[in-house]
Amino acid sequence: MGVFERFLSAWVALAIIAGTALGSFFPSVFEWLSAFEFAQVNLIIAVLIWLMIYPVMVQVNFAAITQIAKEPKGLILTVIINWLVKPFTMALVGWLFFKGIFADFIEPETANEYLAGVILLGVAPCTAMVFIWSQLTKGDANYTLVQVSVNDIIMIFAFAPIAALLLGVTDIIVPWQTLLLSVGLYVIAPLIAGFITRQYITRSNSDSDKALANFDQNMKPWSIVGLLLTVVLLFGFQAEVLLSRPLDIAMIATPLLVQTYGVFAITFIIALLIKLPHRIAAPACLIGTSNFFELAVAVAISLFGLQSGAALATVVGVLVEVPVMLSLVWFANKTKHWFASS
Repeated sequence: MGVFERFLSAWVALAIIAGTALGSFFPSVFEWLSAFEFAQVNLIIAVLIWLMIYPVMVQVNFAAITQIAKEPKGLILTVIINWLVKPFTMALVGWLFFKGIFADFIEPETANEYLAGVILLGVAPCTAMVFIWSQLTKGDANYTLVQVSVNDIIMIFAFAPIAALLLGVTDIIVPWQTLLLSVGLYVIAPLIAGFITRQYITRSNSDSDKALANFDQNMKPWSIVGLLLTVVLLFGFQAEVLLSRPLDIAMIATPLLVQTYGVFAITFIIALLIKLPHRIAAPACLIGTSNFFELAVAVAISLFGLQSGAALATVVGVLVEVPVMLSLVWFANKTKHWFASS
């Protein structure tokens, strides 16, 4: 493990500090960078995430994907957690905090909007960053691709009905541009590029396995740089909110943290009980805890407005995701010996 990976948590902490400081001192620069956006997807961040995902896609072996049918338990666990557990536990946890524990500190209308925002995060499972978390836990790239793809297909049909049910509204409109653009940018495009690269490497080298391993090793520093620059930008974009409304940020972050660690724990325990190998169990646990924040932000803005509490809640979800997911990656790696090794 290189110096980048060994001290990744420290680099991310520094990136958070740097992003917040730069966003505070040079807000106009980040306003300019945030303008490079289409369908609620910031194109600069999209490029950085693409840089992180592309090396993972090179490791995908299409010939091995057909073997996944022999190990269906991990895929079934992912679907159950993402669509039958996570949205409803998020609604419950959000209600307990915003309607109960924090009720004396926020206005009822604001509480309703914060609750709506965290629910939207809970109904939107992650598409992009899952590949990074899977790579950091040495997860099965082929299996992770199938898990994400199945999630994306289900999301097309299930997102709007579940969000409408939990929000108590009937006019949820799925922002198809955001959904399709994100899937295209974060799954289809890097997958095609990865396939072409893999074909070139395997045909150009007699020892293709060694050549692929060398390519992965050479690309890892760039993936980490992409992750750190993404963190800098995310915190730079929201520096003013972070510094001007710290109490609100903390109140929103609390149920999100409880939800994230809680869902991870549920998935982790089930994965142990059904004896999943670590290469499948770790990504399954991490997929169930991360969020498709572009989709959640887009829907929150369309339903409640750009300056609403719901939009703010989805933004806080963006900010807490990377540090929290890195802590779960660390835990998944530390407990690898608890799982089957096959």
